[in-house]
Amino acid sequence: MEQDKQRLPRRRLAELEVQESFFRGLLARDALDTDVIEELADVLTQMGRTQEVIPLDQRLIELRPTDPDVRYNMACSLALLRDYERAANELSAAIELGFRDVDSLNSDPDLAGLRAHPAFRRVRACLSQIKGKPES
Repeated sequence: MEQDKQRLPRRRLAELEVQESFFRGLLARDALDTDVIEELADVLTQMGRTQEVIPLDQRLIELRPTDPDVRYNMACSLALLRDYERAANELSAAIELGFRDVDSLNSDPDLAGLRAHPAFRRVRACLSQIKGKPES
């Protein structure tokens, strides 16, 4: 199920379509450019095409497996698709990898549905377990 995004004004949608085309062109030249993959994922998310973002997020996880932000972004995509169990697992993985932006966990609108879901308890438990551990 796609996320519920407000309808974009025509002009903004046209801008995003140009950006999408640009980033897809760059990606065709260098499929391993993680910055371009991230930008394309962001554009598609803004367009409400979250289902298309999942393969990009998966590719980023393959290319940067220890990057907590990549896992966080995957969790956001999954939460937007209401796949809360997998989203909670990805957030837990992000925390294990060093994600510590508690403000984002508590306020990111992409995670609103997940915060209301029982699976979010696992995320809070994971966060509380690492609070006492020293930073490495």
